[in-house]
Amino acid sequence: MRAVVVVPVLKQARASRSAQADGAISVSRPSESRLEEAKGLALAIDLDVVNGSIVPINDPRPATLLGTGKIEEILALLDEFNAGLVIVDHPLTPVQQRNLEKAWNAKVIDRTGLILEIFGRRASTKEGTLQVELAHLNYQKGRLVRSWTHLERQRGGAGFMGGPGETQIEADRRMLQERIIRLERELEQVVRTRQLHRAKRRKVPHPIVALVGYTNAGKSTLFNRITGAGVLAEDMLFATLDPTLRRMKLPHGRTVILSDTVGFISDLPTHLVAAFRATLEEVLEADLILHVRDLSDDDNQVQSADVMRILGDLGIGEAEGAERILEVWNKIDRLEPEAHDAIVQKASTAENVIAVSAKSGEGVDRLMDEISRRLSGVLTEATITLPVERLALLPWLYNHAIVDNREDNEDGTVTLDVRLTESEAVELERRMGNGPKPQREDWE
Repeated sequence: MRAVVVVPVLKQARASRSAQADGAISVSRPSESRLEEAKGLALAIDLDVVNGSIVPINDPRPATLLGTGKIEEILALLDEFNAGLVIVDHPLTPVQQRNLEKAWNAKVIDRTGLILEIFGRRASTKEGTLQVELAHLNYQKGRLVRSWTHLERQRGGAGFMGGPGETQIEADRRMLQERIIRLERELEQVVRTRQLHRAKRRKVPHPIVALVGYTNAGKSTLFNRITGAGVLAEDMLFATLDPTLRRMKLPHGRTVILSDTVGFISDLPTHLVAAFRATLEEVLEADLILHVRDLSDDDNQVQSADVMRILGDLGIGEAEGAERILEVWNKIDRLEPEAHDAIVQKASTAENVIAVSAKSGEGVDRLMDEISRRLSGVLTEATITLPVERLALLPWLYNHAIVDNREDNEDGTVTLDVRLTESEAVELERRMGNGPKPQREDWE
């Protein structure tokens, strides 16, 4: 379908007041960057963007957002390019959306609707599909204009039109609410299943490393580079949606779980943040968070701020984040040689920063070493049974590990529930005769 993209830019004073009111940061983004991102979102669902324009607005109209002159200009564009869809990169009220559709005789969707459409196409797992559909239905609740009568086929049975005197829109709204309730119940069951999976992982406690970042920052490419997985990775906004988890071994042999999450974006619809909260809990429980940034994007500073704001909304504050978040400056292969060298030098002297190219592999070894170093102090739970000939290790264990429980068995062995660091776990394996033997120089 041919589409025209419109990016409304509110008067600066009004935009600033709005930002202070709702905590938004995206208003400071350059208008050209917003336009390019909006086009990218449209291309992500295979739309043919025939025109894109930035529309300054000094006095937003409650009925249409845009002024009469701009509405007529866009109508002329639709006729010129034979386009049947207008994407407005700004939240629209149901009244504004309906009025603009009447004025242009074309389908109109706002930023929230566009992101929901993309998520609807990308979701592949049952949980992802349920989350997207639930978010979409909640978004549509206030936009019912005889557009949801198809739900009657899902509801089944007779009497779907409701009782005497019930209007069609009331019947649609009732069917919509019933569908929302059913989806919420299904999602609750899926969430319980996910919680059971988390509980099982805790019994075999491997540290969790979560990838987060702005959409198209290269998270999935980095995920594939590190784990060898075949996750879809394309130069496209929201190329992947459903979370993916893989086990991987760090350079020193420790096993960790790497989690690739959905990409963030400015002005992420609140419906989606709420619907995907269960998925994003993987980030909350992570021992280490890798914040992947696209250093080749001139807008990466604002994108980073958007990501940190969403992490704050999820409950990861600045103080906690400073300890758990490692910035990964990605796509340095796209930089000019001089800029590349400057970024690598800056990253080498900065705290909590590693410069990499997930595509070429540059810097990935340093990243793996840093992940290993960061997680070396994370305690691992283990249950150990000491044979009689190894009981001399008991004093060492009490000095170097946290002993939560001890059981003296009838055969003389001792079973301990302990918590210890990675380095202590390796040393214990060596002392018990299961680990690598010391090299000759270690004896000298």
